[in-house]
Amino acid sequence: MPSEFPLPPSAPGALNLRPRPLADLDRLIKSHIEAGRYPGCQIALARHGKLALYRSYGNARTEPDPVPAVDDTLWLLFSNTKVLTTAAIWSLVEDGALSFHDRVADHIPEFATHGKDEITLFQLATHQAGFPNANVSRETWADHARMRAEICDFQPEWPAGSKVHYHGRSAHLVLAMVVEAVTGRDFREVIRERVIGPLGLIDELFVGVPPEEQQRCADVHAPPDSEARDNSPEFREAGLPHGGGFGTARAMAAFYQMMIGGGRLGAVRLFSKRMVEYVTRDFTGDRPDEGMAGIPMHRGIGPHSRGTGGRIRGLGSIAAPETFGHGGVGSSYCWADPTSGVSFAYLTNFVHPDPWHSARLDRISNLVHAAIDF
Repeated sequence: MPSEFPLPPSAPGALNLRPRPLADLDRLIKSHIEAGRYPGCQIALARHGKLALYRSYGNARTEPDPVPAVDDTLWLLFSNTKVLTTAAIWSLVEDGALSFHDRVADHIPEFATHGKDEITLFQLATHQAGFPNANVSRETWADHARMRAEICDFQPEWPAGSKVHYHGRSAHLVLAMVVEAVTGRDFREVIRERVIGPLGLIDELFVGVPPEEQQRCADVHAPPDSEARDNSPEFREAGLPHGGGFGTARAMAAFYQMMIGGGRLGAVRLFSKRMVEYVTRDFTGDRPDEGMAGIPMHRGIGPHSRGTGGRIRGLGSIAAPETFGHGGVGSSYCWADPTSGVSFAYLTNFVHPDPWHSARLDRISNLVHAAIDF
């Protein structure tokens, strides 16, 4: 492992992580791969600023010939990318360039069309903006002026703030265009320079994978009728702000160690403690998320939290209520438990529908929580 990686290596036992649940986790993932559930997988487990476990399984690509997953394989993060995009917003708020309660139209005046003049950044980030099904065309990936024009033409499906409904693509496309409007720069550059670079993750986390790094990318697989497969160079380079990031599991575990550290990772202070406390707060409570089968998702500004209800997605049923994180459609979850100092990332390269997807995530995350020996 390169010495410059921000999490120094340790051993699970040295960090009070019990071996039996971790052995069960290893067996469960191997059984998934042997059963053909997904070609490959990578996990990372960190605690108290150290990397306790980092493993790759199976194949990153299967065609034309199998290519094994290795430590520097880059995995499509899908909606885990949303937290990186909102982190750029956090940074601009801390600089005084934005407020979470700014209206989008304050920065992009033409966004006010179709009655969207009062929609705020807060409503976008907490999935309350009212246009969950909106999207942009493929032509916008390399033409951000066109992307800006298309997000301005989004039409509300209901009044902003009246419902919590997961915005799979639309909200973070708008947030990315706000970043560009405020900085005058490509949102991908802003995320790299304000978030990824300072954390020392420049070689392991990408929102927009340059051509020379794309050979490291795992291919994404999905059922034949799914739209969730695009292994094209254009998609990888686009770095779509809602679901186009790529990274390693240990990079995501490191990002969440920063969050547990109140905005600090090692010697690097990326955000204030107050900022992290604010963006991980539960702003939507027990309101059902209509885009998540009615499950209350306890939305923050980027991540969501476990809360105390009977059901939750991805973070593990037995997680502490304060546990927060985010997932990627049918494939992955990354999270942090501030009560124990543990962060965990689980990335795969197959998009599975429910109910199997959510059921396996609960088992995976619960095994990690069970390993924590206080």
